[in-house]
Amino acid sequence: MDKRIYDHLEITDLKDMLNKTKKLYGEKPAYKIKIENGKYEIFTHNEIREMIDALGTSLINLGLKGKRIAVIGENRYEWEIAYLSIVCGTGIVVPLDKSLPENELKELIERSEIEAIFYSKKYEESIKRIRYSHKNKLKHLIAMDLNSHSEGIYSQKELIETGKKLIDKGNREFINAEINAEEMSIMLFTSGTTSKSKVVALSHKNICSNLMDIGSIIDVTSEDVLLSILPIHHVFECTVGFLFSLYKGAQTVFCDGLRHVVENLKEYNVTVMACVPAIYERIFMNIKKQIERQGKLEEILENEEKYKNASMEQRKEVFKEIHNMIGGKVKLFISGAAALDPKIEEKYRLLGINIVQGYGLTETSPVVAIGTNKYYKTGSIGKTVPSVEAKIVNANDEGIGELIVRGPSIMLGYFNNKKATNEAIKDEWFYTGDLARIDEEGYIYICGRKKSVIVLKNGKNIFPEEMENLVNKIEGVEESFVFGKKQSEDKNDIKINVKIVFNREIIKDVYKVEADEEIHDVLASKIKEINKTMPKYKAIKGIILTEEPLIKTTTNKIKRQDNLDAIEKVKN
Repeated sequence: MDKRIYDHLEITDLKDMLNKTKKLYGEKPAYKIKIENGKYEIFTHNEIREMIDALGTSLINLGLKGKRIAVIGENRYEWEIAYLSIVCGTGIVVPLDKSLPENELKELIERSEIEAIFYSKKYEESIKRIRYSHKNKLKHLIAMDLNSHSEGIYSQKELIETGKKLIDKGNREFINAEINAEEMSIMLFTSGTTSKSKVVALSHKNICSNLMDIGSIIDVTSEDVLLSILPIHHVFECTVGFLFSLYKGAQTVFCDGLRHVVENLKEYNVTVMACVPAIYERIFMNIKKQIERQGKLEEILENEEKYKNASMEQRKEVFKEIHNMIGGKVKLFISGAAALDPKIEEKYRLLGINIVQGYGLTETSPVVAIGTNKYYKTGSIGKTVPSVEAKIVNANDEGIGELIVRGPSIMLGYFNNKKATNEAIKDEWFYTGDLARIDEEGYIYICGRKKSVIVLKNGKNIFPEEMENLVNKIEGVEESFVFGKKQSEDKNDIKINVKIVFNREIIKDVYKVEADEEIHDVLASKIKEINKTMPKYKAIKGIILTEEPLIKTTTNKIKRQDNLDAIEKVKN
């Protein structure tokens, strides 16, 4: 980024952030929580910070000073309070993936050597079973949903009340705890199988530098309402949703589920949301249907050039009814975790809905680059945030090479894995494993993962993600997996193939075909149409059809090797 656009609050660590923002935004609402009978409970920033101090005081009183403590559960304010009560003076926080099966959760609890765990009711039975394993160090179970201690399990609510009494009696051990901003305070497991997953070690400095960077280029204030929707253990939601909201003194509300996103946007008068492309595509389809019902689609298409020249405010006025569909208050959508379809991005902006694309990794705390209201290009992830530098190494003739970055938000390393750390960080530069190009103005374009590139006999590179985006636009295609297949007659010759996961009902409705052979013919003809738009060496030669979902990580990323292995297994 060329420069910071907005004033930002300087913070040294998350405890410093809580203290400074309490003075600035104490009386403002921090959370609006839905309770029974359509009623809501509101907690101010003052109240939240008092709960954090009280819970942290109780944790230290339990003998957990300097220990590792895990948190697992749905997105909720209790999760966030637990996280901050650990990291702001007690010990090291270990956010756990709520999607993991019990056996993998058990292994992570053992690997991380946690001594206490906060959990929601959904995980109660699993945690109770895991606690008796002789391989872990678990001493304390803390339930988010219990009202009082029961059967050796602590109640988070009761610990908060106990902590308040301890503070009243003069216990300031947590409140006065000093933070070393440069040591490991957060342990995050990367996605993948538990035995292969690496543990990313992050510090307060890593996270806080990212918060300050985001705050200096994204227009979010204490008047904003942020909808929390992505899994909170994931660093994108944790930093950009949860911590950034507290940093800016904004209000957080929680989504009732993916089916309720549009409803929640209206219900809570949401102004800002950070989410993944699939959700924005779903919202856009709802908008498109509404436009069609209103008979305005033809008018929009005919006047597209006219609307392109209008300001965002003018477009908002023209499409006021569309804005009202999503509450009428939305000022910013942030898209991350995967590539956003440039056409969807353009359509949102055409309607006067500001959407920006960002990019980051767990190892970068996470935001490396992001578009802003003032600086953006369709299809780009924007420019780097102020404190981060980026460059391309080993570029090909098209300027595409591996993206490497450096700055204060880069992780300390992979915990207890010096070999992996040394492979990832060289001379302070973190090697992302992503292939990208950077234009003359500094805008970054992600092309695909270095590991997944298919190299053809003629030396040309194929980026599967780029081609999958095209295939996924075919009506009736749920998802796809592009891979290279070696030819039996020439092992060095590779042909491009695709495995397509299709939706039988949509195929039947759109193309009026039912038999497997007919479905294959329809989708093959669509692939031929895609082939005509690309150089011959990129042409897709083979198709596999299935209704079974692809193998993915809990963060919904395709496991390429596992999918290749599955294809080979069926073939043999």
